[in-house]
Amino acid sequence: MHSFLQALQTQRWDDHRYYHHSRINQSLHLVSALSFLTAYVLLFTNPAAAALVGWLIAMVSRQTGHFFFEPKGYDAVNHATHEHKEEIKVGYNLQRKVVLLSIWALSPLVLWIQPTLFGLFTAATSTGELIEQVGLIWLLLGLGGLLFRTVHLFFLRDVQTGLVWITKIVTDPFQDIKTYWKAPLYLLRGELIDPMHGKAQAPEEFHVARDAG
Repeated sequence: MHSFLQALQTQRWDDHRYYHHSRINQSLHLVSALSFLTAYVLLFTNPAAAALVGWLIAMVSRQTGHFFFEPKGYDAVNHATHEHKEEIKVGYNLQRKVVLLSIWALSPLVLWIQPTLFGLFTAATSTGELIEQVGLIWLLLGLGGLLFRTVHLFFLRDVQTGLVWITKIVTDPFQDIKTYWKAPLYLLRGELIDPMHGKAQAPEEFHVARDAG
């Protein structure tokens, strides 16, 4: 258990220090985190709506920060090129995200080609039904994307790395709120880049509780 929690802390810290320099990106992650928590609640009552919130608001805001605002030049703090950071990323790097987001954007076309999705749905007779079906497809896509990368990591790295990664992803909204809740305030002060990236060790907010044993 100690090894698992230590690996979770390391993945969280590496994700922050390598891929979240921009205060705009951090602020968008705060929006994303709040949206994902809303989606988590909706999962219990309206899974399709949860997926719509998760993809259209949470994922769009999150990936907008990564694609358009995060610096892509040489990272002098971590002494790493953008290419190196993309290569070592545990989860979905930008190239893999392009593939995932392309599938997401094109997936509603499946209902145009196959309105019943091979018998899984009844053909939609209203806009509301169509939107609900798209939401369910996006929910399956999201779950599939998580499981695919987790199993992929089992073979690329090891089982623990995959399990740690999926744990990190599912709990990211809580961590992001804890870490980035002040980011909009820093932006209002004109601070575009997080100066804390000069720290060599993970600050307290990246520490996870350890099992007493």
